[in-house]
Amino acid sequence: MDVRIGIIQGAKELDIDFPSETTQEQIHTQVEEAIAAGESVVWFTDRRGRQVGVIASRIAYIEIGTQDEVRKVGFGAS
Repeated sequence: MDVRIGIIQGAKELDIDFPSETTQEQIHTQVEEAIAAGESVVWFTDRRGRQVGVIASRIAYIEIGTQDEVRKVGFGAS
């Protein structure tokens, strides 16, 4: 599952590829619990086991893809 995180005053999005067994609800819960608990950093683990930390107060938005999302490439993609 592909997740994009926008960072406040950041020029680029953070793109994290989660393991296929990860659900949208798990990501929602992880972020919401971290923010509610007042944690300064939200930690994510990607498909390869790498950990990525995002400062919770700097998250502008989170875009969560679906498991069956198909990425189209090329001039005819719409």
